[in-house]
Amino acid sequence: MSRNGGEENPQRSNSGSATPAIRVRSRPDPFLVVCRCFSLITSIAAILCIAVNVLSAVRSFKNGSDVFDGIFRCYAVVIAMFVIVAETEWAFIMKFWKVLEYWAGRGMLQIFVAVMTRAYLENSEKRTELVLLQNIAGYMLLACGVVYIISGILCIGHLKRARQKKEVSREQAVKDLQELERRREELEALLLVEERI
Repeated sequence: MSRNGGEENPQRSNSGSATPAIRVRSRPDPFLVVCRCFSLITSIAAILCIAVNVLSAVRSFKNGSDVFDGIFRCYAVVIAMFVIVAETEWAFIMKFWKVLEYWAGRGMLQIFVAVMTRAYLENSEKRTELVLLQNIAGYMLLACGVVYIISGILCIGHLKRARQKKEVSREQAVKDLQELERRREELEALLLVEERI
C-alpha cells in the first residue's frame, strides 16, 4: 500500500513490461466536513432570521403603526444576507471584505444580526408564533456567532484555511497524476505502433 492511501498494482502492458497502475483514493478531511456542516447550520439560521425579519417588516408596514420597526427589519434582512454570503466564502466577496475571512469578524456580524432579530419583539398574543420564530432564529444565530468568535480566538479559521489549501493541492496532484498516467498510456500505444512498422 502506498503512503497516500492509494494502491499500486503492477499490470502487464501490451509490450510485456510491468507498469504500475496507480489508483488514488481521496477521503475528505473530517475537520473540513465539520466546518462545512457548521457553515450550513449558520446559513440556515441566517435564512431563518431573514424570513422572520421580512415577516415582521411586512406586518409593521401593513399596520402602519411602527414604520421605524419596519425599516429596522429591512436593515436586518440586508445584513443577514451578508452573513449568508460570508458563509459561501466566494473568493470575489472575500477579496473585498477581508474582515469576513476571519472567524471573529464573522461571529460579530452574526451576533449583530441575532440582536437585531431579537430587538423590538412584539408582545401581542395574536403574534406568539412570530415571537417564537424570532426567538429561535435569534438564539440560533447568536450561538453560531459565539462559536465563531471562540473559534476565531483559538485560530481555528487559520487551521481551516491551511487544510483547504492542502486539500486543493492534493486534488491537483491527483489530477496531474491521472493526466500523466493517461499520457504515458498514449505514448506506450504510439511506441507499439512504431515497433510494428
